[in-house]
Amino acid sequence: MTGQDPTGAVEIDTSKPHPARMYDWYLGGKDNYPVDEAMGRQMLALDPRVPVMARVNRAFMHRATRWLARRGVRQFLDIGTGIPTEPNLHQIAQEIAPDARIVYCDNDPIVLAHAAALLRSTPEGVTEYVQADVRDPATIAESAAKVLDLSRPVALSLVALLHFVPDEDGAHDLVARLLAELPSGSYLMMTHASADFTPEESAAATAKLKAAGITLALRSRTEFARFFSGLELVDPGVVVVNEWRRELGEPVPGERDGIIPGYGAVARKP
Repeated sequence: MTGQDPTGAVEIDTSKPHPARMYDWYLGGKDNYPVDEAMGRQMLALDPRVPVMARVNRAFMHRATRWLARRGVRQFLDIGTGIPTEPNLHQIAQEIAPDARIVYCDNDPIVLAHAAALLRSTPEGVTEYVQADVRDPATIAESAAKVLDLSRPVALSLVALLHFVPDEDGAHDLVARLLAELPSGSYLMMTHASADFTPEESAAATAKLKAAGITLALRSRTEFARFFSGLELVDPGVVVVNEWRRELGEPVPGERDGIIPGYGAVARKP
């Protein structure tokens, strides 16, 4: 069982791995459990560059946030936040725009347990944390509206999240519903793992994760691009994730040792 008990203590299921805690392990964090490390090591046996992929996704978030903040975006909705790893999105945004307002959202109780690290806003800005699932966009929008002005542009961040949402859960529809709550001038920044480059390893990883209760929905470039239907892609468009505006951040060690099997893009709602 996971969730919060009536006393407010966070109950965490340590009997099976969780993507947020595995991601933390890949990044060298300490907020994970033996079951997460065990599954993480199975992933590394298939592809030892998985930790590099995790860092590359993190670096994309930094670059995209920097690009958006420099263009006047002052509100961010980050869904699938994960366990705090500095610098967090609000630190990147508020370094450029101290008055930036950020709402973080995740469904893992361990992220809630560490949410205080996400709430250290500048005095001029605001950060808030919402415990919710991406499959419930109405709840997310309602909670975000208490902090963000949804009549003004918002950057929706979905970094390394949607590949855990299968087609049967309506992944593309969920993104469309979230964007429908945001006004013109808002942005979608997103990364997604793909089997386009490593089909055999990807099939093996998908099977191992499925056996552990984790759904991995790896999508092609075309399927990823569908998330941006009706939006105006920012140059350079849909690219391998570490190729998106590399000049805006520091390179990730090891990212050039082979192709990163995933895509990234940023697009504007017209």
